[in-house]
Amino acid sequence: MTKTFAPVDQEKAQHAVSRLCRVLGVPRASYYAWKANRPSPRAVQDAELTERVRRIHTASRGTYGAPRIHAELRLAEGVRVGRKRVARLLRQAGLQGRYWRRRHQSTRRDPSATAAPDLVRRDFTADRPDALWMGDFTELATGEGVLYVSALVDGCSRACAGWSMRADRTAELVTGALGMAVARRGPAAGLVHHSDHGSQGSTPRWRSPPGWPRSGAWRAWARSGTPSITPPARASSGR
Repeated sequence: MTKTFAPVDQEKAQHAVSRLCRVLGVPRASYYAWKANRPSPRAVQDAELTERVRRIHTASRGTYGAPRIHAELRLAEGVRVGRKRVARLLRQAGLQGRYWRRRHQSTRRDPSATAAPDLVRRDFTADRPDALWMGDFTELATGEGVLYVSALVDGCSRACAGWSMRADRTAELVTGALGMAVARRGPAAGLVHHSDHGSQGSTPRWRSPPGWPRSGAWRAWARSGTPSITPPARASSGR
């Protein structure tokens, strides 16, 4: 129908609409109905922008939201468009960026535990491997719910010495990571383990971890940071 009524729309300034419709053999009412339903130039531009927005969103694997897509349009493709317009087109297309929001506070101190002294003093480096391990855990959103991941990082190599994953924030989350690190690396005496003040490190399991090697390295362990019961060690420590 666009090809039929487009000549009428182009020549109506020179000739009457009724004469043009009569020459083309189309009803005048049909022309006016077509004109009323024709998308506006703004709607046409929105459709073209939506395709660009959809393409950028797909290329980012669904991670980009309105701010990043707006920046991509302006800086990379030279399209002058407002960010609010991009946000509206995203919303109308049923698209949104991916964002992570921490729902729970991971570090919760045990008021009954005594914090160990800070042996690190904000110096998170070491001159040899397995002299300093730094531990923490975080939460990740998955399709099946929240997954908690605990890891230990070596202060010298920055390599991950041990890790564990659980669906809850129990003490087994952090002891599992430490147990893996001890079994994998076999650290020598004098190793310092530094962590935050989370209550997960306050468990008595530090004293007698089941199945862990009872080595001289473990007996000479030094803790740094976490308020907890310190395992048998030559020096009691923490952050």
